[in-house]
Amino acid sequence: MKKVLWAIINQINQRMKSLLLLVMLMTNALLLAQEQNTTAPAETKKDSISEKSTTLNEVAVLGNKRQFIKIDSDKTTVDVKNNAMLNSGTSMDAVKKLPGVITSPTGSLTLNGKAVAIYIDGAPSSLSGNDLQNYLSSLPASAIEKVELIYNPGAAFDANSSGSVINIITSTKRMKGINASFNINYNFNKYQKPSPQVLMNGKEKNLSWQTMIGYNYIDGEQRSENNQTFKNFPTYENLDQKRLNVMTFRNFYFRSGLNYKLTKNANLLLNYNVHLGNDRDVFEASTIGTGTQAANINYFSQGITQTKSDNQEISLQYKTKLDTLGRTLDITGFSNFFERNPVTQSRAADQAQYSTNDSDTDLNLTNYYFKYDFAIPFEKYNFSINTGGKFNTIVVTNNGQYAYSSINPNGRNNSKITFDYTEHNLAFYAEVRKKVKKFNFTVGLRYENFDIERETSTIAGKIKYTNRNLFPTVSALYEVNNDINISSSYSRKIAQPNYFVLDPNTSSARDDYNNSQGNPLLKPTFFDNYEFKVSAFQFVQLGANYTLAKDNNLFLLEADPTPGKLGSIQTFKQFDRFETLSVFASFPFPIDYFTKDKAEFEKRINDMDKMNYIYFNINYIESLTKGYNFSFEAQPVWNYSAQAQFLLPWGIKNTMSYFILPKGGTWEIYKIEKAIQQFDISFNKDFMNKNLKLGLHVFDVFNSNEINALVSSTNLETHFYQKPDTRTIRISLTYNFGNLKLEKENTDINTEKVRQGGGMLK
Repeated sequence: MKKVLWAIINQINQRMKSLLLLVMLMTNALLLAQEQNTTAPAETKKDSISEKSTTLNEVAVLGNKRQFIKIDSDKTTVDVKNNAMLNSGTSMDAVKKLPGVITSPTGSLTLNGKAVAIYIDGAPSSLSGNDLQNYLSSLPASAIEKVELIYNPGAAFDANSSGSVINIITSTKRMKGINASFNINYNFNKYQKPSPQVLMNGKEKNLSWQTMIGYNYIDGEQRSENNQTFKNFPTYENLDQKRLNVMTFRNFYFRSGLNYKLTKNANLLLNYNVHLGNDRDVFEASTIGTGTQAANINYFSQGITQTKSDNQEISLQYKTKLDTLGRTLDITGFSNFFERNPVTQSRAADQAQYSTNDSDTDLNLTNYYFKYDFAIPFEKYNFSINTGGKFNTIVVTNNGQYAYSSINPNGRNNSKITFDYTEHNLAFYAEVRKKVKKFNFTVGLRYENFDIERETSTIAGKIKYTNRNLFPTVSALYEVNNDINISSSYSRKIAQPNYFVLDPNTSSARDDYNNSQGNPLLKPTFFDNYEFKVSAFQFVQLGANYTLAKDNNLFLLEADPTPGKLGSIQTFKQFDRFETLSVFASFPFPIDYFTKDKAEFEKRINDMDKMNYIYFNINYIESLTKGYNFSFEAQPVWNYSAQAQFLLPWGIKNTMSYFILPKGGTWEIYKIEKAIQQFDISFNKDFMNKNLKLGLHVFDVFNSNEINALVSSTNLETHFYQKPDTRTIRISLTYNFGNLKLEKENTDINTEKVRQGGGMLK
């Protein structure tokens, strides 16, 4: 494995040398330009220093120059609000386009090959599975200020985070007076997808507020096909299953926030968010069999699932800077109440093989979360201590009612499946950072106490788990110079199986040949994460991470164990040992370096918004699953992505993005049989002193984003195909009115707890 790792690093290094040289020239020009432009009188500098000692520490993506992406040793921060390619769709659309983020064949998100935990404004989301994906799809990207990609989070983050975190930070800017912004995204292909939105905010004395109201109406379709070969019969039996889903997503959202400035150094923030959904899924499914036993199977069914959902969040946060030494205290209380009620009616279309499936499931989730973070810097000694704790409890109930008849229209089986899940989690952490010359060291320790109970009618008795563990984190950073850092880190994490993978009521749409259910017997997964990375010039990174997962949970299609029955079960299975090696590289290519003279290039480099460039990202991911027999030879996966910006005449800005996951690689336990790829293009122009913004976007121009994968399991081999209607045209319009001059206020205290690289508080 070491030989493979070094071979890959050398290969990438050879290809990057010339590009890194260009970046060095670009950065040197930037530093020279900044020295010339930032020279200020002594009096001005004095005022700036004085202000720094009395105001709260505000962390910004954009410094003195416009910068859409910033790479640090511990995280990558991407500005979404000012990036036209990211801010016109949903949060899910934006996250999928971030460097290093790859969507697996099962729909889950990964970061540089590792599973991720989704955080919203610094708090972990309690939703999981399709519920989380639907939530991100209902949250507009225009509500996001920036996104932090945290590769190996330290002890300040929940240990229940697998190994990486995507922290979505929503907009918190407040402006004096009353201001508003109207936005509409009109998407269409063969379906209509309008999404209007109004954002209002204001500030009066010590009180500032923000309200976002919007509605999404999205029609779309998805085609899928499973070609399955069953090997547990005297002769191979085959089922060719096809499915068409025509979906309508309708959701209303209201997001509000209040910030009250208690003192010069203290703020109280209150947020209330509600998302209401009323969705419809009309489906058709067919199954055709070949083989000795399956030859007579010719089955067609159709039905509808209607789902109502209600998600409400309320949080109260107190932030304060305790003194001029930089000590800060952050206290957060958060509650989440989620309900989902899918009702399904399904009928077979031919009388020879008659079946019905009427089901009604009712899921309720309640989450209470409290945490505090306390930072104590000792700048004189280049030393700091962070400490904190949290307690949260999650209660999930899901009761399913099923009325199912198969083959015989006069016979009808009524059944009920109940599921109850309770999780209590208490945690404390301490993190120490020390700087020694050019070295920054961080040592952290987190204590986690999980008390978990699961109960379902499919298994006799309660399943109880109590996990009390210590989770260490260690990292070191070496500052080669002001522009280049070398860092390495280790962390131990845990992933409790979420309610979505445990619940037997995962899907209420079932038939004679398909069954989808969670696995309530899953155990928690423990992760050991190792990472090494070189970051340079806030744009370039080259690194590798290795993750060892014990008792890892993966999605799998298995043959129905009922003797003599043809059918498959979609569920989750535990694997004793799962290893992932990932190598990644991100770097820009400055087009203006070749097309503009030196003076113009040095001028543009101070503002990425006025520069032509291409930003590349490369990932190599190799997975090794112990105790699993593949029907094919496992191969590593390569993923390539790029985002480009071109400035066109008449003030038009053109952005393009492209990603490709080539065929032949093995993602976890799925072999990619056809390349997964997508090309998007966007044109944007500002009018009326930038108060009016118009955009034309075309997504998946070549309609090539589809999944073709081979999944092998005991006695079953499945060729899986899925094609959503990803080719879409979008027209976006945003109009801002009111006082557009930003009044700077101290609403954001950030204790820099994400800096696992050992940097001091700033």
